[in-house]
Amino acid sequence: MDIRNFCIIAHIDHGKSTLADRFLETTGTLDKRSMKTGQMLDTMDLEQERGITIKLQPVRMKWKGAQLNLIDTPGHVDFSYEVSRSLAACEGAVLVVDATQGIEAQTLANVFLAMEQGLTIIPVLNKIDLPAAEPEKRAEEIENVLGFPAEDILTVSAKDGTNVDKLLDAIVAQIPEPSGNQIFENEEVFADKGETKALVFDSTFDPYRGVVSSVRVFAGQINKGDKLQLLRTNRTIEALEVGFLNPKYSPTDSLNLGEVGYIVTGLKNVVDARVGETFYKGKNSKDALPLPGYSEVTPFVYAGVYPTSGDDFALLRKALEKLSLNDASLQYEPEHSGALGHGFRVGFLGLLHLDIVQERLEREFDLDILVTAPSVSYEIVLNDGSVKMVANPSDLPDAGAYTEIREPWMKINVLCPANQVGGVIKLCTDRRGLHQNMQYTAEDRVELTFEIPLASIVTDFYDDLKSISSGYASMSYENIGLRPGALNRLDILLAGDKVDALPNCT
Repeated sequence: MDIRNFCIIAHIDHGKSTLADRFLETTGTLDKRSMKTGQMLDTMDLEQERGITIKLQPVRMKWKGAQLNLIDTPGHVDFSYEVSRSLAACEGAVLVVDATQGIEAQTLANVFLAMEQGLTIIPVLNKIDLPAAEPEKRAEEIENVLGFPAEDILTVSAKDGTNVDKLLDAIVAQIPEPSGNQIFENEEVFADKGETKALVFDSTFDPYRGVVSSVRVFAGQINKGDKLQLLRTNRTIEALEVGFLNPKYSPTDSLNLGEVGYIVTGLKNVVDARVGETFYKGKNSKDALPLPGYSEVTPFVYAGVYPTSGDDFALLRKALEKLSLNDASLQYEPEHSGALGHGFRVGFLGLLHLDIVQERLEREFDLDILVTAPSVSYEIVLNDGSVKMVANPSDLPDAGAYTEIREPWMKINVLCPANQVGGVIKLCTDRRGLHQNMQYTAEDRVELTFEIPLASIVTDFYDDLKSISSGYASMSYENIGLRPGALNRLDILLAGDKVDALPNCT
Protein backbone atom coordinates (compact mmCIF):
# COMPACT_ATOMS: atom_id res chain seq x y z
CA MET A 1 0.00 0.00 0.00
CA ASP A 2 1.13 3.58 -0.73
CA ILE A 3 2.18 5.27 2.51
CA ARG A 4 2.57 9.01 3.15
CA ASN A 5 3.90 10.21 6.50
CA PHE A 6 3.42 13.93 7.09
CA CYS A 7 2.83 16.53 9.79
CA ILE A 8 1.24 19.96 10.00
CA ILE A 9 3.44 22.86 11.13
CA ALA A 10 2.12 26.33 11.92
CA HIS A 11 2.20 29.24 14.34
CA ILE A 12 -0.19 29.04 17.30
CA ASP A 13 -3.83 29.68 16.32
CA HIS A 14 -3.32 29.47 12.55
CA GLY A 15 -5.84 26.63 12.24
CA LYS A 16 -3.64 23.53 12.47
CA SER A 17 -5.98 21.42 14.63
CA THR A 18 -9.05 22.56 12.67
CA LEU A 19 -7.38 21.46 9.43
CA ALA A 20 -6.63 18.07 11.03
CA ASP A 21 -10.36 17.80 11.86
CA ARG A 22 -11.26 18.44 8.20
CA PHE A 23 -8.78 15.76 7.11
CA LEU A 24 -10.49 13.26 9.44
CA GLU A 25 -13.90 14.26 8.11
CA THR A 26 -13.00 14.40 4.39
CA THR A 27 -11.22 11.02 4.44
CA GLY A 28 -14.14 9.40 6.28
CA THR A 29 -11.98 8.48 9.28
CA LEU A 30 -14.61 10.09 11.52
CA ASP A 31 -18.16 11.04 10.57
CA LYS A 32 -19.62 14.46 11.29
CA ARG A 33 -21.72 13.09 14.15
CA SER A 34 -18.55 12.04 16.02
CA MET A 35 -17.01 15.51 15.69
CA LYS A 36 -19.28 17.57 17.93
CA THR A 37 -16.47 19.24 19.89
CA GLY A 38 -13.89 19.93 17.17
CA GLN A 39 -10.12 19.71 17.72
CA MET A 40 -10.40 15.92 17.81
CA LEU A 41 -6.63 15.43 18.13
CA ASP A 42 -6.40 17.80 21.12
CA THR A 43 -7.40 15.35 23.84
CA MET A 44 -6.73 17.46 26.96
CA ASP A 45 -9.37 19.88 28.32
CA LEU A 46 -6.68 22.54 28.55
CA GLU A 47 -5.91 22.16 24.83
CA GLN A 48 -9.59 22.45 23.92
CA GLU A 49 -10.08 25.60 26.02
CA ARG A 50 -6.93 27.45 24.97
CA GLY A 51 -7.08 26.33 21.36
CA ILE A 52 -3.45 25.16 21.37
CA THR A 53 -1.75 21.80 20.88
CA ILE A 54 0.36 20.73 23.85
CA LYS A 55 0.75 16.99 23.29
CA LEU A 56 1.41 15.72 19.76
CA GLN A 57 -0.96 13.09 18.42
CA PRO A 58 -0.66 10.69 15.43
CA VAL A 59 -3.62 9.47 13.37
CA ARG A 60 -3.99 7.14 10.36
CA MET A 61 -6.32 7.93 7.44
CA LYS A 62 -7.00 6.51 3.97
CA TRP A 63 -7.38 8.62 0.82
CA LYS A 64 -7.75 7.24 -2.71
CA GLY A 65 -5.90 4.00 -1.93
CA ALA A 66 -3.06 5.65 0.03
CA GLN A 67 -2.39 5.32 3.75
CA LEU A 68 -1.89 8.79 5.27
CA ASN A 69 -0.17 9.02 8.65
CA LEU A 70 -0.63 12.51 10.13
CA ILE A 71 1.35 13.62 13.17
CA ASP A 72 -0.23 16.70 14.78
CA THR A 73 2.64 18.65 16.37
CA PRO A 74 2.73 21.40 19.04
CA GLY A 75 3.21 24.86 17.55
CA HIS A 76 5.07 26.49 20.45
CA VAL A 77 8.87 26.79 20.56
CA ASP A 78 8.95 25.41 24.12
CA PHE A 79 8.33 21.99 22.56
CA SER A 80 10.75 22.30 19.62
CA TYR A 81 12.63 19.07 20.50
CA GLU A 82 9.40 17.03 20.36
CA VAL A 83 8.58 18.72 17.05
CA SER A 84 12.04 17.84 15.65
CA ARG A 85 11.58 14.14 16.52
CA SER A 86 8.11 14.01 15.01
CA LEU A 87 9.48 15.70 11.86
CA ALA A 88 12.12 12.93 11.72
CA ALA A 89 9.25 10.41 11.53
CA CYS A 90 7.83 12.12 8.40
CA GLU A 91 8.76 12.65 4.75
CA GLY A 92 6.68 15.78 4.30
CA ALA A 93 5.06 18.71 6.10
CA VAL A 94 2.02 20.88 5.42
CA LEU A 95 2.97 24.48 6.26
CA VAL A 96 -0.19 26.33 7.35
CA VAL A 97 -0.19 30.15 7.29
CA ASP A 98 -3.14 32.30 8.35
CA ALA A 99 -4.31 34.34 5.32
CA THR A 100 -5.28 37.21 7.65
CA GLN A 101 -2.03 37.40 9.64
CA GLY A 102 0.71 36.05 7.36
CA ILE A 103 4.03 34.60 8.46
CA GLU A 104 4.69 34.72 12.21
CA ALA A 105 7.87 34.06 14.23
CA GLN A 106 7.09 30.45 15.11
CA THR A 107 6.06 29.73 11.50
CA LEU A 108 9.67 30.42 10.55
CA ALA A 109 11.12 28.48 13.49
CA ASN A 110 9.13 25.34 12.59
CA VAL A 111 9.62 25.55 8.81
CA PHE A 112 13.39 25.84 9.22
CA LEU A 113 13.32 22.74 11.45
CA ALA A 114 11.47 20.90 8.67
CA MET A 115 13.94 22.11 6.03
CA GLU A 116 16.88 20.87 8.15
CA GLN A 117 15.27 17.41 8.19
CA GLY A 118 14.98 17.47 4.39
CA LEU A 119 11.17 17.28 4.33
CA THR A 120 9.00 18.05 1.31
CA ILE A 121 7.00 21.15 2.30
CA ILE A 122 3.52 21.99 0.96
CA PRO A 123 2.64 25.64 1.79
CA VAL A 124 -1.05 26.36 2.45
CA LEU A 125 -2.96 29.58 3.19
CA ASN A 126 -5.79 28.96 5.65
CA LYS A 127 -8.86 30.97 6.74
CA ILE A 128 -9.69 32.26 3.26
CA ASP A 129 -13.36 32.35 4.34
CA LEU A 130 -12.70 35.35 6.62
CA PRO A 131 -13.48 38.87 5.31
CA ALA A 132 -10.01 40.08 6.39
CA ALA A 133 -8.17 37.35 4.41
CA GLU A 134 -5.55 38.60 1.93
CA PRO A 135 -4.42 35.43 0.12
CA GLU A 136 -2.57 37.18 -2.76
CA LYS A 137 -0.60 39.43 -0.41
CA ARG A 138 0.24 36.57 1.98
CA ALA A 139 1.27 34.30 -0.91
CA GLU A 140 3.75 36.98 -2.06
CA GLU A 141 5.06 37.22 1.52
CA ILE A 142 5.66 33.45 1.64
CA GLU A 143 7.43 33.62 -1.73
CA ASN A 144 9.67 36.50 -0.58
CA VAL A 145 10.63 34.94 2.76
CA LEU A 146 10.65 31.19 2.05
CA GLY A 147 10.96 30.98 -1.74
CA PHE A 148 7.82 28.96 -2.56
CA PRO A 149 6.23 30.19 -5.84
CA ALA A 150 3.09 32.18 -5.02
CA GLU A 151 1.06 30.51 -7.78
CA ASP A 152 1.76 27.03 -6.28
CA ILE A 153 0.42 27.89 -2.80
CA LEU A 154 -2.92 26.25 -2.05
CA THR A 155 -5.72 28.28 -0.43
CA VAL A 156 -8.06 26.43 1.93
CA SER A 157 -10.62 27.04 4.63
CA ALA A 158 -10.22 24.48 7.40
CA LYS A 159 -13.43 25.74 8.98
CA ASP A 160 -15.80 25.04 6.07
CA GLY A 161 -13.66 22.47 4.18
CA THR A 162 -12.94 24.52 1.03
CA ASN A 163 -10.18 22.87 -1.11
CA VAL A 164 -9.28 20.33 1.62
CA ASP A 165 -9.72 17.51 -0.93
CA LYS A 166 -7.24 19.26 -3.26
CA LEU A 167 -4.75 19.49 -0.38
CA LEU A 168 -5.11 15.74 0.29
CA ASP A 169 -4.47 15.08 -3.43
CA ALA A 170 -1.35 17.29 -3.23
CA ILE A 171 -0.09 15.35 -0.19
CA VAL A 172 -0.38 12.04 -2.09
CA ALA A 173 1.18 13.52 -5.24
CA GLN A 174 4.06 15.53 -3.76
CA ILE A 175 5.19 13.83 -0.55
CA PRO A 176 7.46 10.83 -1.30
CA GLU A 177 6.81 7.32 -0.05
CA PRO A 178 8.98 6.18 2.87
CA SER A 179 12.08 4.45 1.56
CA GLY A 180 13.32 2.97 4.83
CA ASN A 181 16.28 5.18 5.64
CA GLN A 182 15.57 8.39 3.73
CA ILE A 183 15.71 10.71 6.76
CA PHE A 184 18.99 9.23 8.00
CA GLU A 185 20.53 8.52 4.59
CA ASN A 186 23.81 10.25 5.53
CA GLU A 187 24.47 7.78 8.35
CA GLU A 188 27.22 5.24 7.66
CA VAL A 189 25.36 2.31 9.22
CA PHE A 190 21.61 2.60 9.36
CA ALA A 191 20.32 -0.97 9.65
CA ASP A 192 21.75 -4.31 8.55
CA LYS A 193 19.66 -6.87 6.74
CA GLY A 194 17.22 -8.58 9.09
CA GLU A 195 17.34 -5.81 11.71
CA THR A 196 14.33 -3.83 12.89
CA LYS A 197 14.60 -0.22 14.05
CA ALA A 198 11.81 2.16 15.05
CA LEU A 199 12.00 5.77 16.26
CA VAL A 200 10.01 6.83 19.35
CA PHE A 201 8.53 10.29 18.70
CA ASP A 202 6.11 10.36 21.65
CA SER A 203 5.36 8.41 24.84
CA THR A 204 2.33 8.54 27.11
CA PHE A 205 1.55 6.72 30.34
CA ASP A 206 -1.58 4.60 30.59
CA PRO A 207 -2.41 3.57 34.21
CA TYR A 208 -3.60 0.14 33.02
CA ARG A 209 -1.08 -0.69 30.29
CA GLY A 210 2.03 1.28 31.22
CA VAL A 211 3.97 3.38 28.73
CA VAL A 212 2.50 3.51 25.22
CA SER A 213 5.09 4.69 22.68
CA SER A 214 4.25 6.23 19.31
CA VAL A 215 6.79 4.98 16.75
CA ARG A 216 7.78 5.16 13.09
CA VAL A 217 9.29 1.93 11.70
CA PHE A 218 12.44 2.72 9.70
CA ALA A 219 13.63 -0.85 9.08
CA GLY A 220 12.08 -4.30 9.40
CA GLN A 221 8.76 -5.17 11.01
CA ILE A 222 7.40 -5.17 14.58
CA ASN A 223 4.93 -7.91 15.53
CA LYS A 224 2.81 -8.33 18.62
CA GLY A 225 4.80 -10.32 21.22
CA ASP A 226 8.23 -9.39 19.79
CA LYS A 227 11.09 -8.88 22.24
CA LEU A 228 12.45 -5.36 21.61
CA GLN A 229 15.45 -3.54 23.02
CA LEU A 230 15.68 0.17 23.83
CA LEU A 231 19.19 0.95 22.58
CA ARG A 232 19.92 4.02 24.71
CA THR A 233 18.61 2.83 28.08
CA ASN A 234 19.54 -0.82 27.29
CA ARG A 235 16.20 -2.16 28.48
CA THR A 236 14.34 -5.11 26.98
CA ILE A 237 10.55 -5.07 26.63
CA GLU A 238 7.85 -7.18 25.03
CA ALA A 239 5.48 -5.57 22.53
CA LEU A 240 2.28 -6.37 24.45
CA GLU A 241 0.20 -4.75 21.70
CA VAL A 242 0.92 -2.97 18.43
CA GLY A 243 -1.46 -0.92 16.34
CA PHE A 244 -2.33 2.52 15.02
CA LEU A 245 -4.61 5.41 16.00
CA ASN A 246 -7.60 6.47 13.89
CA PRO A 247 -7.84 8.45 16.26
CA LYS A 248 -8.69 5.74 18.85
CA TYR A 249 -6.35 2.83 19.55
CA SER A 250 -6.79 0.17 16.85
CA PRO A 251 -4.76 -3.01 17.52
CA THR A 252 -3.20 -4.87 14.58
CA ASP A 253 -0.86 -7.84 14.17
CA SER A 254 2.21 -5.93 13.02
CA LEU A 255 3.73 -2.57 12.06
CA ASN A 256 5.57 -2.73 8.74
CA LEU A 257 8.38 -0.70 7.19
CA GLY A 258 7.43 2.98 6.85
CA GLU A 259 4.31 2.76 9.01
CA VAL A 260 3.45 4.93 12.03
CA GLY A 261 1.75 3.33 15.02
CA TYR A 262 1.99 2.59 18.73
CA ILE A 263 3.58 -0.08 20.94
CA VAL A 264 2.29 -0.97 24.41
CA THR A 265 5.52 -1.57 26.35
CA GLY A 266 4.37 -2.26 29.93
CA LEU A 267 7.09 0.13 31.22
CA LYS A 268 6.17 2.12 34.35
CA ASN A 269 7.73 5.48 33.48
CA VAL A 270 8.04 7.51 30.25
CA VAL A 271 11.65 8.31 31.23
CA ASP A 272 12.49 4.73 30.16
CA ALA A 273 11.15 5.37 26.64
CA ARG A 274 12.04 9.00 26.02
CA VAL A 275 11.27 10.84 22.80
CA GLY A 276 14.08 10.06 20.32
CA GLU A 277 14.76 6.55 21.70
CA THR A 278 15.21 3.58 19.31
CA PHE A 279 13.37 0.24 19.48
CA TYR A 280 15.59 -2.54 18.10
CA LYS A 281 15.13 -6.17 17.11
CA GLY A 282 18.02 -8.19 15.68
CA LYS A 283 20.82 -10.63 16.32
CA ASN A 284 23.51 -8.34 17.72
CA SER A 285 22.09 -5.63 19.98
CA LYS A 286 25.50 -4.81 21.53
CA ASP A 287 26.88 -3.38 18.27
CA ALA A 288 23.58 -1.89 17.02
CA LEU A 289 23.61 1.88 16.55
CA PRO A 290 20.56 3.89 17.70
CA LEU A 291 18.88 6.28 15.29
CA PRO A 292 20.59 9.70 15.46
CA GLY A 293 19.19 12.99 16.74
CA TYR A 294 18.43 11.97 20.33
CA SER A 295 19.19 14.43 23.13
CA GLU A 296 18.23 14.80 26.77
CA VAL A 297 15.67 17.57 27.17
CA THR A 298 17.07 20.17 29.58
CA PRO A 299 14.89 22.74 31.41
CA PHE A 300 15.50 26.41 30.63
CA VAL A 301 13.31 28.01 33.31
CA TYR A 302 13.09 27.18 37.02
CA ALA A 303 10.52 28.19 39.61
CA GLY A 304 9.70 27.27 43.20
CA VAL A 305 6.31 25.59 43.64
CA TYR A 306 4.90 25.63 47.20
CA PRO A 307 1.54 24.54 48.64
CA THR A 308 -0.26 27.40 50.39
CA SER A 309 -1.03 24.94 53.19
CA GLY A 310 1.85 22.91 54.62
CA ASP A 311 -0.45 19.91 54.96
CA ASP A 312 -0.68 19.67 51.14
CA PHE A 313 3.07 19.00 50.62
CA ALA A 314 2.56 15.22 50.23
CA LEU A 315 -0.31 15.84 47.78
CA LEU A 316 1.91 18.19 45.73
CA ARG A 317 4.65 15.55 45.60
CA LYS A 318 2.17 12.92 44.39
CA ALA A 319 0.75 15.35 41.80
CA LEU A 320 4.22 16.13 40.39
CA GLU A 321 4.99 12.40 40.26
CA LYS A 322 1.83 11.77 38.24
CA LEU A 323 2.50 14.67 35.87
CA SER A 324 6.09 13.51 35.29
CA LEU A 325 4.79 10.06 34.26
CA ASN A 326 3.48 11.69 31.09
CA ASP A 327 6.07 14.48 30.80
CA ALA A 328 9.70 13.33 30.77
CA SER A 329 10.92 16.95 30.51
CA LEU A 330 9.45 17.93 33.90
CA GLN A 331 12.21 17.86 36.54
CA TYR A 332 11.77 18.66 40.22
CA GLU A 333 13.55 18.36 43.56
CA PRO A 334 12.46 19.24 47.11
CA GLU A 335 13.54 22.54 48.62
CA HIS A 336 12.77 24.46 51.79
CA SER A 337 12.18 28.15 52.22
CA GLY A 338 12.10 29.90 55.59
CA ALA A 339 9.24 32.09 54.37
CA LEU A 340 7.22 29.62 52.28
CA GLY A 341 7.93 26.29 53.95
CA HIS A 342 8.47 23.00 52.10
CA GLY A 343 8.06 22.90 48.33
CA PHE A 344 9.80 21.91 45.11
CA ARG A 345 12.23 23.52 42.69
CA VAL A 346 10.76 22.63 39.29
CA GLY A 347 12.45 22.89 35.88
CA PHE A 348 10.40 23.77 32.79
CA LEU A 349 11.04 23.95 29.03
CA GLY A 350 9.76 27.53 28.93
CA LEU A 351 7.11 29.92 30.19
CA LEU A 352 4.21 28.20 28.38
CA HIS A 353 5.28 24.86 29.89
CA LEU A 354 5.34 26.49 33.36
CA ASP A 355 1.88 27.98 32.82
CA ILE A 356 0.43 24.64 31.66
CA VAL A 357 1.91 22.67 34.59
CA GLN A 358 0.68 25.27 37.10
CA GLU A 359 -2.86 25.15 35.68
CA ARG A 360 -2.90 21.33 35.59
CA LEU A 361 -1.77 21.15 39.24
CA GLU A 362 -4.57 23.50 40.27
CA ARG A 363 -7.27 21.99 38.07
CA GLU A 364 -6.60 18.24 37.88
CA PHE A 365 -5.31 17.80 41.44
CA ASP A 366 -7.32 20.55 43.16
CA LEU A 367 -4.20 22.07 44.74
CA ASP A 368 -3.83 25.63 45.96
CA ILE A 369 -0.21 26.49 45.12
CA LEU A 370 2.14 29.45 45.08
CA VAL A 371 4.71 29.73 42.26
CA THR A 372 7.74 31.98 42.71
CA ALA A 373 9.03 34.26 39.95
CA PRO A 374 10.77 32.18 37.27
CA SER A 375 14.56 32.18 37.14
CA VAL A 376 17.27 30.52 35.05
CA SER A 377 20.23 28.29 35.89
CA TYR A 378 23.70 29.78 36.17
CA GLU A 379 27.13 28.17 35.78
CA ILE A 380 29.54 29.32 38.51
CA VAL A 381 33.33 29.03 38.19
CA LEU A 382 34.62 28.82 41.78
CA ASN A 383 38.02 30.06 43.00
CA ASP A 384 39.45 26.53 42.96
CA GLY A 385 38.55 26.15 39.25
CA SER A 386 35.60 23.81 39.77
CA VAL A 387 32.30 24.48 38.00
CA LYS A 388 28.91 24.43 39.74
CA MET A 389 25.38 24.72 38.28
CA VAL A 390 22.92 26.79 40.33
CA ALA A 391 19.18 26.85 39.57
CA ASN A 392 18.15 29.10 42.46
CA PRO A 393 19.64 32.61 42.88
CA SER A 394 19.61 32.15 46.67
CA ASP A 395 22.22 29.37 46.23
CA LEU A 396 24.73 31.69 44.54
CA PRO A 397 27.94 31.94 46.62
CA ASP A 398 29.18 35.24 48.04
CA ALA A 399 31.06 37.58 45.70
CA GLY A 400 34.57 36.54 46.81
CA ALA A 401 34.00 32.80 46.36
CA TYR A 402 33.90 32.65 42.54
CA THR A 403 35.75 34.06 39.52
CA GLU A 404 32.99 34.01 36.88
CA ILE A 405 29.24 33.58 36.43
CA ARG A 406 27.90 32.31 33.08
CA GLU A 407 24.25 32.74 32.13
CA PRO A 408 22.18 31.26 29.27
CA TRP A 409 21.66 33.44 26.19
CA MET A 410 18.93 33.13 23.58
CA LYS A 411 18.58 34.12 19.96
CA ILE A 412 15.13 35.66 19.53
CA ASN A 413 13.26 36.44 16.32
CA VAL A 414 10.53 39.07 16.56
CA LEU A 415 8.08 39.76 13.73
CA CYS A 416 6.24 43.06 14.13
CA PRO A 417 4.56 45.82 12.07
CA ALA A 418 7.08 48.20 10.46
CA ASN A 419 5.70 51.25 12.31
CA GLN A 420 6.49 49.66 15.71
CA VAL A 421 10.13 48.72 15.10
CA GLY A 422 11.49 51.54 17.29
CA GLY A 423 9.58 50.46 20.41
CA VAL A 424 10.55 46.79 19.96
CA ILE A 425 14.26 47.62 19.50
CA LYS A 426 14.19 49.82 22.63
CA LEU A 427 12.51 47.05 24.64
CA CYS A 428 15.18 44.52 23.62
CA THR A 429 18.19 46.80 24.11
CA ASP A 430 16.89 47.93 27.52
CA ARG A 431 17.01 44.25 28.54
CA ARG A 432 20.67 43.80 27.53
CA GLY A 433 19.78 42.57 24.04
CA LEU A 434 22.29 42.76 21.18
CA HIS A 435 20.77 43.68 17.80
CA GLN A 436 21.88 41.21 15.09
CA ASN A 437 19.67 41.64 12.03
CA MET A 438 16.64 43.40 10.55
CA GLN A 439 14.74 42.21 7.48
CA TYR A 440 11.49 43.26 5.80
CA THR A 441 9.28 40.21 5.14
CA ALA A 442 6.68 42.48 3.50
CA GLU A 443 6.19 46.21 3.00
CA ASP A 444 4.62 46.61 6.42
CA ARG A 445 6.23 43.74 8.41
CA VAL A 446 9.76 43.44 9.82
CA GLU A 447 11.73 40.52 11.25
CA LEU A 448 14.18 41.57 14.01
CA THR A 449 16.89 39.26 15.38
CA PHE A 450 18.45 39.80 18.81
CA GLU A 451 20.75 37.92 21.16
CA ILE A 452 19.51 38.41 24.71
CA PRO A 453 20.03 36.84 28.17
CA LEU A 454 17.29 34.31 29.02
CA ALA A 455 16.89 35.95 32.45
CA SER A 456 15.75 39.14 30.68
CA ILE A 457 12.80 37.48 28.91
CA VAL A 458 11.45 34.94 31.43
CA THR A 459 9.28 37.31 33.44
CA ASP A 460 7.24 40.02 31.69
CA PHE A 461 9.10 40.47 28.37
CA TYR A 462 6.39 38.84 26.23
CA ASP A 463 3.64 40.93 27.88
CA ASP A 464 5.63 44.12 27.26
CA LEU A 465 6.24 43.09 23.64
CA LYS A 466 2.52 42.56 23.05
CA SER A 467 1.74 45.88 24.78
CA ILE A 468 4.23 47.88 22.69
CA SER A 469 3.05 46.30 19.42
CA SER A 470 -0.70 46.47 20.24
CA GLY A 471 -0.74 42.67 20.15
CA TYR A 472 0.66 42.34 16.61
CA ALA A 473 4.22 41.15 17.39
CA SER A 474 5.17 37.47 17.69
CA MET A 475 8.35 35.92 19.02
CA SER A 476 10.35 32.69 18.81
CA TYR A 477 13.60 31.85 20.57
CA GLU A 478 16.38 29.28 20.64
CA ASN A 479 19.21 28.61 23.07
CA ILE A 480 22.71 29.68 21.94
CA GLY A 481 24.67 28.61 25.02
CA LEU A 482 26.22 30.14 28.13
CA ARG A 483 28.12 33.45 28.23
CA PRO A 484 29.98 35.13 31.12
CA GLY A 485 28.32 38.22 32.60
CA ALA A 486 28.95 40.88 35.24
CA LEU A 487 26.31 39.51 37.60
CA ASN A 488 25.75 39.74 41.34
CA ARG A 489 23.23 38.29 43.75
CA LEU A 490 20.62 40.78 44.96
CA ASP A 491 19.23 39.93 48.40
CA ILE A 492 15.93 41.45 49.50
CA LEU A 493 15.44 42.19 53.21
CA LEU A 494 12.11 42.45 55.01
CA ALA A 495 12.34 44.18 58.41
CA GLY A 496 16.11 43.57 58.26
CA ASP A 497 15.80 39.82 57.63
CA LYS A 498 16.89 38.21 54.35
CA VAL A 499 14.01 36.37 52.61
CA ASP A 500 15.42 33.33 50.82
CA ALA A 501 12.52 33.13 48.32
CA LEU A 502 13.17 36.60 46.87
CA PRO A 503 16.85 36.85 45.82
CA ASN A 504 17.62 37.73 42.23
CA CYS A 505 20.69 37.77 40.01
CA THR A 506 21.27 41.10 38.29
